[in-house]
Amino acid sequence: MADHLRHVTDILRRHPVLDGHNDLPWEARRVGYDFEALDLAAGTVGRTHTDLPRLHEGCVGGQFWSVFVPCSLKGAEAVRATHEQIDAVEEMARRWPGDLRLARTTDEVTRAFDDGMVASLLGAEGGHSINESLDELRSLFERGVRYLTLTHNSNTPWADSATDLPVLGGLSDFGHDVVREMNSLGMLVDLSHVSHDTMRDALATTSAPAIFSHSSTYALCDTPRNAPDDVLETLRDNGGVLMVTLVPYFLSQASRDWHVPLWEDMTRRGTIDDDDPAAYRAEVESWAASYGVRPDATIQDAVAHFEHAREVMGIDHLGIGGDYDGVDHLPLGLEDVSTYPLLFAALAERGWSDDDLAKVANRNVLRVLRAAEDAAD
Repeated sequence: MADHLRHVTDILRRHPVLDGHNDLPWEARRVGYDFEALDLAAGTVGRTHTDLPRLHEGCVGGQFWSVFVPCSLKGAEAVRATHEQIDAVEEMARRWPGDLRLARTTDEVTRAFDDGMVASLLGAEGGHSINESLDELRSLFERGVRYLTLTHNSNTPWADSATDLPVLGGLSDFGHDVVREMNSLGMLVDLSHVSHDTMRDALATTSAPAIFSHSSTYALCDTPRNAPDDVLETLRDNGGVLMVTLVPYFLSQASRDWHVPLWEDMTRRGTIDDDDPAAYRAEVESWAASYGVRPDATIQDAVAHFEHAREVMGIDHLGIGGDYDGVDHLPLGLEDVSTYPLLFAALAERGWSDDDLAKVANRNVLRVLRAAEDAAD
């Protein structure tokens, strides 16, 4: 592993990781966007999965920062909170101009790579952020948002979520309009979090390549948050990219099976709250006291999803979307953003070539981002 790690680190210095999803801006919201308290330059080990030293150590040269707001926020409140999240990313770039650079285009990302900066892109996680308004969608694009995840954990009036009861069976007429408007703008259609039928509807509608910003493969772990093989085949034909995520219960069937009865129990009691990870950790600890310690996922679990997706789609349709700072625990060995070289070294050990690794690190996603730009009106 040591030889592979040295070699892979050199590759990633030349072809840095462009990660699809990181929830650090929401962590900043928890401290009132106080970047004196959350000093990313000094390091935040033990508080977050992400800071500037660990981004550089992990060879991360580009990051889609999630400008997430929970589904508990509705209407104008959700819109306002989303713009606050954008403000936070802009403040991060202003505060640490030697490390972070805002990027809106493929060319701006590659220039940031060349200058040793972390290109900072924006992804809005959940269609509730546009409040059923194409004008608001356009406003987010004007502010730099380059993908919209069509739902989060709950349905919108126009799209079914993976983790809610189906209502529409996919997209409504307005949902199709949203996808077409995103194509017109040059905004990536993100299919993480949506139901399998919504995935299929969106892929049938989009005229540009789509992405999954942070999902894995349903064939290996049957959470509805993962993409089934027929969807992956359609994504391949669409030219899109699956950015494999590192969420343990999306990687490991044992971890998934351990969590299912917990989620069902929390749903029954009405205690699920996607805005309160501390409360969720307390639920996990209480559950573990009665039902045993939850199973861990490993680097090899992540590798298995990469290999299955490559088998179904080919190497040109893979990326990475860690979901750091969006989950309460991570696979063993992949506990923060500094560990990306370990994941790529594990792929190298499985015989993945230097060119394969460069494609996963950033080339595939940059191709899709440029294709979205080229398809815009």
